Amino acid sequence: METLLGDGQSGLVFIVSAPTGTGKTTLVRRLMNEFPSIIASISYTTRLPREEEKQGVDYHFISEQEFKKKIEEQDFLEYVQLYGTYYGTSTSWVEERLREGKHVVLVIDTQGTLSLKGKIEVPTIFIKPPSLEILKERLLKRETESLDIIEKRLAWVRKELEASKYYDYQLINDHLDIAYEVLRSIFIAECHKKRKS
Repeated sequence: METLLGDGQSGLVFIVSAPTGTGKTTLVRRLMNEFPSIIASISYTTRLPREEEKQGVDYHFISEQEFKKKIEEQDFLEYVQLYGTYYGTSTSWVEERLREGKHVVLVIDTQGTLSLKGKIEVPTIFIKPPSLEILKERLLKRETESLDIIEKRLAWVRKELEASKYYDYQLINDHLDIAYEVLRSIFIAECHKKRKS
């Protein structure tokens, strides 16, 4: 049956990237709430869970040793080391969801996205903060990290913003409802795009 997001027979992979604190998790969750056929990939990571995070819901938290074993077994579609921590996307998990007709959103950073360029055909979407000043305010309000860590993160954000030029779509999350409508429109359009067979 034809729907806003295609016929439900075969899923697509989407990449959504954004600096920390830009609202990507909120926007992707909103998509998933509206469209049951959209599912976010759950990354593997070697970092410790934050207080509110749950195993298998927010991330698959594993040891560095386990992560390196998965690299050897070539089970990652992409993986990166960021802030001294590993993050990776399981190939087998993504392929399984696609066979179920799900649209899989890879919420990954610019390094991971660029490593996939040319390997798989995937729409790439970059969500920008209104400004670095506003982003810094959002990160400070969270009160989850020290000022020193926040400054390091902002230095990395500048690199991410530079890499955003390689993405197919860019949107600014200044007003959540508008940003959501833009993101939603991109997903709908991509699901009806004519692709080379």
